[in-house]
Amino acid sequence: MNKKLFTQIKNEWRGNTWLAIELLLVSVVMWWITDNLYVKLATYLEPRGFNTEHCYKIEMGELTPNSPDFTERYFEKRTADILELAERLRHRSDIEAVSLSASSHPYNGSNGTTLVQLAGDTLVANDWVIRRQVTPDFVRVFQYQGANGETPEQLADMIERGEILVSDNLFSSTYNRPLPMTNYVGKRFHLNRDTTSSVRLGASLKVVRYGDFESGKNARSMVYKLNWFDKDQELCVRVRPEHDVDFISKLKADSESQYRVGNIFISEVRSFKDIRRNVQQGYYNGMRNNITIMVFLLVNIFLGLLGTFWFRTQQRKSEIALHKAHGATNGMVFTRLLSEGWLLLLIITPIALIIDFNLAHAELNSWRNGTTLELDRLLFCGGISFALIALMIAIGIGIPARKAMKIDPAEALHNE
Repeated sequence: MNKKLFTQIKNEWRGNTWLAIELLLVSVVMWWITDNLYVKLATYLEPRGFNTEHCYKIEMGELTPNSPDFTERYFEKRTADILELAERLRHRSDIEAVSLSASSHPYNGSNGTTLVQLAGDTLVANDWVIRRQVTPDFVRVFQYQGANGETPEQLADMIERGEILVSDNLFSSTYNRPLPMTNYVGKRFHLNRDTTSSVRLGASLKVVRYGDFESGKNARSMVYKLNWFDKDQELCVRVRPEHDVDFISKLKADSESQYRVGNIFISEVRSFKDIRRNVQQGYYNGMRNNITIMVFLLVNIFLGLLGTFWFRTQQRKSEIALHKAHGATNGMVFTRLLSEGWLLLLIITPIALIIDFNLAHAELNSWRNGTTLELDRLLFCGGISFALIALMIAIGIGIPARKAMKIDPAEALHNE
């Protein structure tokens, strides 16, 4: 049968050549669309390195001198008031952990950066190392994990001792070669080129991403202890899951009587579910628009290819009738027609993959993990593209072929 198929394809070379060119173009475009969607989905599904479930941000306000309740407070007293507020929150039965931080919590939209260098060595991470200044319980609030399995509680103890924590990809992503930071735990590091002082690395962290739409490959970060406090800093809490019902309204109801310390008070409470949505709304809209365009292209490709094979099969009614007149069953006829379409697809697929490879090498597709060319990704998206086109061919042949096979062979041959 295979020999006959090749012979028939060769005999009908003119029509099959144009069909093969169409399949080649469709295959390349389909791969590009599949690759784009794959990168977006794979990036979104990467481990975030933090957990914001049951987490809330409490914004602090301060009474002005015009308020009748205002009392004069020196800087040290204001600091003590902020710490007292955090301590009172820590004693609530529905709160699991409380932290203060400066431009550090997830989805904050603004981070400082720093330079980290291994003491006595030339290894340095000097490009966009996100600096997170936090109180020790920050890692408990957002459930950071150590690359060697350290728990949030163990990480909090390290911060309390004045040690730093860095993401495990700190050097690997800088030098594009395996340099896990677990190899440097216990060693000392200089910050911001200050060689007069150094800090000890307490642990390497599982990579903490900047948000849901940025890959973790280049998400380099450092965590160290916060030693200054201000009302504009981030006061974040993790609520016990069994108590996370109407937490905001309950806290606000208690805020005036229990959580005003000196001139410091609770001005607003927001869930991280809302913060995440608001900060990333632009990303959500952009991703939704991209996916809509991709799906629109896929539908048009589907309809175009479907129409091509539908028309081609419709024109072969007499051939179908002739096969049936010679005793072929419906299944045999359908298998033959389908095999022709799939064989053409199989022939052009290696050529399509070569084109796909060159497009990726020329960086004309989506970036992920610092590159556009990943062999496993290329083959996976090529396989998905192949499967989708094969399905389109099956539908484009199957429906009109089924109708044609219902016609009496004598009638079909007479009409021809």
